[in-house]
Amino acid sequence: MSVAFRRESDEEHKEPRFELPIPSGPNLVTQNGLAAITAQLAAIDAQVAIATDDEQRLALKREYRYWSTRQSTAQVAPLAKGDEVAFGCRVTYRLAGTTKVIAIVGGDEADPSAGRIAFTAPLVVAMLGAAAGEFCDFAGTERAIEVVTVEAMA
Repeated sequence: MSVAFRRESDEEHKEPRFELPIPSGPNLVTQNGLAAITAQLAAIDAQVAIATDDEQRLALKREYRYWSTRQSTAQVAPLAKGDEVAFGCRVTYRLAGTTKVIAIVGGDEADPSAGRIAFTAPLVVAMLGAAAGEFCDFAGTERAIEVVTVEAMA
């Protein structure tokens, strides 16, 4: 029989499984963010221990490797002073007539629906270094953002 018709296993026809992508750049976190990563690792470890399916166990171990890498590369950012927009600040700003409050956190901590925005987000990058009362350019518009208040997160 020709080699072309021989099938070694079903594994060779499955989609390849790649590792979860690690974001480039520094892995800045708040103290709460580091605690959340540690809790995530513990939760995944517990799920691996009770997993009965090999596929599920492999997926959990892949996720564990991601969070383990994030924990080992985490850099707890120094506490912000609160005098200008920086990592670890809570910022009240006005954009297009709408006032919003955000907390500037690490990428793994970010949850826009809860008002936690990653320090790498374009909105945050536009405001970095601004003090209360200053205006920032954003999305090609001059003075689009007004920084209303800046305070350090506890």
